[in-house]
Amino acid sequence: MKALVKHKAEPGLWLRDVPEPTIGPGDVLIKVLRTGICGTDLHIHSWDGWARGAITTPLVLGHEFVGEVVDTGRDVTGVKRGDRVSGEGHLVCGTCRNCLAGRRHLCRATVGLGVGRDGAFAEYVALPASNVWVHRVPVDLDVAAIFDPFGNAVHTALSFPLVGEDVLITGAGPIGLMAAAVARHAGARHVVVTDVSEERLELARKIGVSLALNVSGATIADGQRELGLREGFDIGLEMSGRPEALRDMIANMTHGGRIAMLGLPAEEFPVDFARIVTSMITLKGIYGREMFETWYAMSVLLEGGLDLAPVITGRYGHEEFEAAFADAASGRGGKVILDWTA
Repeated sequence: MKALVKHKAEPGLWLRDVPEPTIGPGDVLIKVLRTGICGTDLHIHSWDGWARGAITTPLVLGHEFVGEVVDTGRDVTGVKRGDRVSGEGHLVCGTCRNCLAGRRHLCRATVGLGVGRDGAFAEYVALPASNVWVHRVPVDLDVAAIFDPFGNAVHTALSFPLVGEDVLITGAGPIGLMAAAVARHAGARHVVVTDVSEERLELARKIGVSLALNVSGATIADGQRELGLREGFDIGLEMSGRPEALRDMIANMTHGGRIAMLGLPAEEFPVDFARIVTSMITLKGIYGREMFETWYAMSVLLEGGLDLAPVITGRYGHEEFEAAFADAASGRGGKVILDWTA
């Protein structure tokens, strides 16, 4: 089968013929239809410091996908041939304290699809049936392909109650944009998104946020004044991983404010913990999705009319992967989709 492979320990990717994956008694074989390009894939493509330390070549990339089940192992129930499915990209051990308690998203032995084992940028991918999400109602293929990052956005946005709250989101990348759509749909009073990319801020405006603020020329305090906020933001969703973004967020939270952090910093940086203590601010780290509570929430949000179409801005055939990766790395658009049926 054809697959996008990190064939060598150097920048770049290669479209290669590789063996089709085999499945065990508890696994499912899936014909891949669409995939989404993630920031993790960009790191691996560019072969930066993180990728050099985390990846063993050769490796098939990719963990955001939708496909059709073509075969199942003998012990599989609840998933059948012909089902349209997405996959939970965190494969867990099933035997640690958290897994046994039903908190699989907290498994310390998690292996990432397309990072620790061959992934979904291929014509076929194999997964344990316990990692497969069956779409029981019709979902647009492009949207189904990004259920994994959509789950990150939902997990982050729904960490705290949003109804009637004023929400600040730092970072208008694809996941920040999806989180903004969720917060707006879930009943937040004001949703403010910050970034330095005017193209991405324009996408936030299409989603219908209260204010899309370019912090290269204005401050979050300016945004507060524009909206008439007097005591700061109730909820913060930090999506950028930028030190200045978190510091500005903390400085503009109300007393008792709550912050969920998904953005992954490239290195350690100082934070005003005195402000966190005296303002009684809660910080919560987010990594991945709650399995599978977040997935239920995603499906219900879409059934309830949540529209993710503005977040998807690039569509390419899989053989156009170089152009697709350049688009995704530009920092100007939203999610980029690769079509494996072209």
